[in-house]
Amino acid sequence: MESFLPPSYSLFFVLFFSSMTLSFHLSFETSAETTEGTAISISCSHPNKKNTDFILWYRQFPGQSPSFLVSALKDSKELPDPPGWLRVAADRRSSALWLARPRRGDAAVYYCALR
Repeated sequence: MESFLPPSYSLFFVLFFSSMTLSFHLSFETSAETTEGTAISISCSHPNKKNTDFILWYRQFPGQSPSFLVSALKDSKELPDPPGWLRVAADRRSSALWLARPRRGDAAVYYCALR
């Protein structure tokens, strides 16, 4: 397929992030920017997480409800679509959603939550 973009053109898109707060304190950056196809890591801090709490990530596109992406209790877990990983810190007080090759269609609000 022939590209309609000049060779020197870089496509930028913004991923927006938010946090769902129930009775927990969660915090992370409110926006991030990357070029299409360039990996990006989205960090979430959850210092009051209990050992039995699962870390969940959701993605919400404009005009749609949030959709579940991945969850983990500890360690790392592969994310099939979009390709990437959820990595939970050893002390489980933070996590990062790593998107390997984000596309323009991945621009959305990303939520971190505990359950």
